[in-house]
Amino acid sequence: MPVHHDITDLTLAARGRDRIAWAERAMPVLAAIRERFTRTRPLAGARVAACLHVTAETAALMRTLAAGGADVRLCASNPLSTQDDVAAALVDDGIAVFARAGEDRTTYFQHLGAALAHRPQLVMDDGADLATLLHTARTDLAASVIGGTEETTTGVTRLRAMAREGVLRWPVIAVNDAATKHMFDNRHGTGQSTIDGLLRATNRLLAGATFVVCGYGWCGRGLATRAAGMGARVIVTEVDPLRALEAVMDGYQVMPIAAAAALGDFFCTVAGNAGVIRREHFLAMKDGAVVANAGHFDVELDLAALRALAPAARRIRPHLDEHTLPDGRRIYLVAEGRLANLAAAEGHPADVMDMSFADQALSAEHVITSHRDLAVAVHSVPRTIDREVVRLKLRALGVVIDELTDDQRTYLTGWHAGT
Repeated sequence: MPVHHDITDLTLAARGRDRIAWAERAMPVLAAIRERFTRTRPLAGARVAACLHVTAETAALMRTLAAGGADVRLCASNPLSTQDDVAAALVDDGIAVFARAGEDRTTYFQHLGAALAHRPQLVMDDGADLATLLHTARTDLAASVIGGTEETTTGVTRLRAMAREGVLRWPVIAVNDAATKHMFDNRHGTGQSTIDGLLRATNRLLAGATFVVCGYGWCGRGLATRAAGMGARVIVTEVDPLRALEAVMDGYQVMPIAAAAALGDFFCTVAGNAGVIRREHFLAMKDGAVVANAGHFDVELDLAALRALAPAARRIRPHLDEHTLPDGRRIYLVAEGRLANLAAAEGHPADVMDMSFADQALSAEHVITSHRDLAVAVHSVPRTIDREVVRLKLRALGVVIDELTDDQRTYLTGWHAGT
């Protein structure tokens, strides 16, 4: 029976399988979970709608969910991040995929609707687009949903806002908040992959350049570390005083974006908020400044203001547009302001996505098997899941650690009079 899908080219499946196989070599934790899922089938019959970046690493997760018995439909969480050959390979494996690289906004929303058309029980989001649609325009499809998972900071923020307003309809596991997700995926994954995207788009030297990181959460920390490691002078902009102080203590210069705008050679937003770089900041930038975004939505950059300042932009390299200001200064925009690490590169390395998607798979199992015990709220990933992912990753890496002795356990759990 043909699998429902809307992809670019099914003949790309063989190439996609090679790409997935390469990623899965670096994903031993997910492989161990898949082996158990294949035996125990904890997701048997569960209908899952997933809105994630359609990459080789995501394919490994989809295959794990299917091995557990789930009926999965996948759509893209970003129009520029889809790997068409991976989409083809998944369809060839019997998984319904609705994603095309570079799809327009209309097609994007059609694909969201297609993913929801089988009335899912579990919603797996990266940015909360499926959940938002089910709470607004497609409430008719929401009755069957028993719970969800959310992959990224932006989506968790949106879902927590729904919960505060009392409109959230089902329990959600905030996968992004798992230690095995944000400490590795956000920091090491975003740091490396964003630098990868900037270098692919520009082929510029970072050593000796001034690199402005807007936002010092886990993603900003990783990006600042990698930029400094490439020899750049790093400036951090922040609105949170604690994070600003942390950046200072980590050795970076901290200042408002209004001051940094005139100094930077490279700018990258990872703040999770709108209008981080605005019209007045573009006007202050030096000739040749490179501007990128690694936050989930392109709203971190005021793109309307940039286009109004420089309406005659031109594509000068793949994923790089030149915007010329009235006085002749040029600003270079990476990947149309979308996620630079996925639109101009291939996203996070499989090694870190192994843990993030292990969290997703185990959280999906938790929702399916325990949803009756979960309040309608945004929940943290259970500590048992975090610890299991860590245990499996260490085992896969061949790392052995100490265990507490009986005396040490007694010491930690008892009361002791010191001298």
